[in-house]
Amino acid sequence: MHKSPENDKEPAAPTGTQTLLRGLGVVQAVASGARDLKEIAKRIGTTRSTTHRLASCLVEERYLRVLPQVGYLLGPKLIELGFQARDEVPLAMLARPWLDELSAMTGDTVHLAIRDGDEVLYLHKNPGRNGPEMRSRVGHRMPLARTGIGKALMLDSSEEEWQRLFKKSLPATPNALWPNHEEQTWPQFLKRMRAYIKGAFAFDLEDNEPSIRCVAAPIRDASGHIIAAISNASTVPYMPLEKMQELVPTVKRVAQEISAEFGGRG
Repeated sequence: MHKSPENDKEPAAPTGTQTLLRGLGVVQAVASGARDLKEIAKRIGTTRSTTHRLASCLVEERYLRVLPQVGYLLGPKLIELGFQARDEVPLAMLARPWLDELSAMTGDTVHLAIRDGDEVLYLHKNPGRNGPEMRSRVGHRMPLARTGIGKALMLDSSEEEWQRLFKKSLPATPNALWPNHEEQTWPQFLKRMRAYIKGAFAFDLEDNEPSIRCVAAPIRDASGHIIAAISNASTVPYMPLEKMQELVPTVKRVAQEISAEFGGRG
């Protein structure tokens, strides 16, 4: 039997669903800067009375709060849920799809790491197809100031902290890491870190391991704090300086995509 056009239309959303979506719309409007009922109603397309009813319910349940002379703000319940959501899913699990994408795109070794004290702690590694296998591994630790991913983790630290970490990373004796290697001076390190801050990325220019270079970028949470970093690394033949510069936007984009999983806004 031929169905009439009316039967082809999708059913209207149930009343409960509509109320839920409107309530979420109120939260989104407040998150976007709406501070009074008039502005919230304008953004979500509801009457003032409906908006007042929804907002009052959300205030009562602590999803919103109202401050004198300020208006509506996001409430403590959202903070609680945000922390719970962040803690329930491991960082490496959320980041994995993006790390796999970067690895497939470049063919290089891709790392995910966090800061643990004065060291880098590697949480994930995608071995590269280019060049020999690197000695890094999940659970491996390295001094922050010697690695590109460590420098990315240090971008928000003070220059005094940079200097402390730089001095701590120096080998006990000159050329202890490998012969004929010219150790970087503090002024050189400081100049590089200042440049990295402006670009929101960091390089490893064989600072930690001979013939190994990498491009790194920080991962930030909703508060803007650096919570982790990623790096794309390979040996010198596969990682000339020109390629490193070309990789910067790609590595930063992937870091921003992972940041978005934690509420970061890039």
